[in-house]
Amino acid sequence: MDPEAPRLDRQRVRRGFARAAGTYDRADVLQAEVRQRLLERLDWVRLAPARILDLGAGTGRATEGLAARFPGAEIVSLDLTPEMLGTARQQGRAPLAVCGDARSLPLPDASVDLVFSSLVIHWCEPLDAVFAEVRRVLRFPGLFTFATVGPDSFRELRAAFASVDSAPHVMGFPDLRSLGAGLAASGLAELVLDTDLLTITYPDLATLTGDLRATGTTNADRDRRRGLLGPRAWARAQAAYEQFRTPDGRLPATVEVLCGQGWSPDPAGPRRRRPGEMAVPVSEVRRRTPDHPG
Repeated sequence: MDPEAPRLDRQRVRRGFARAAGTYDRADVLQAEVRQRLLERLDWVRLAPARILDLGAGTGRATEGLAARFPGAEIVSLDLTPEMLGTARQQGRAPLAVCGDARSLPLPDASVDLVFSSLVIHWCEPLDAVFAEVRRVLRFPGLFTFATVGPDSFRELRAAFASVDSAPHVMGFPDLRSLGAGLAASGLAELVLDTDLLTITYPDLATLTGDLRATGTTNADRDRRRGLLGPRAWARAQAAYEQFRTPDGRLPATVEVLCGQGWSPDPAGPRRRRPGEMAVPVSEVRRRTPDHPG
């Protein structure tokens, strides 16, 4: 496959989230955990944003959390699908909802003080275009903070479906180094990147895949297998997943969460490094795996 060719089926991404607009909130266990962690990271920065962009707002849960933290800010809830934004408006979570593409933001240059994005950017390609747009709309001193899914995610699901055929049943996700390189290329400054592993457990494979569908988390890989699995193939996948069942009788789903942040650069030039600070080039970034998953 041409490395420059699109990896994702954009229409499938859009359809998956449009269908999930009415079921998302009841199945967003992973999304809620990551969203809350990302919101809590804002406790460690000094920022009083006048305007916030919730990039990939979905049903507006993050917009709601941001409004509670920054009651004086104007919050723009942007999502690719009008169906998701419709749910957000119905729930009173998105007073200023905008349907748009993260790769071409319908916002003026230097118009936003905080861009917040939880579990969205892995659905966008090329990532460099997203980072460039974030850099464009941020005004100094503005912050971009995000969480996305890393390549070690759903490893049990990948292994189980590898017993069925060689097609990708779980799409690929960006790694820490590619994120770091893209952020640096965009011109964002003072970059911070880290990774963690979360483990969510389910009673069976059908519940796991049902929750993924309910949140729009479908396999959007262009090389995916087309059509439904037959009963025998599904039974093989179920049997293969059993090797991961925990002593308490649950099936785990591991998710690698990559978090990052960057600031709009100072128009006056980079600040001088304070005593004791150290700069690490993006080429030296490595993935850290905690001893105990989340």
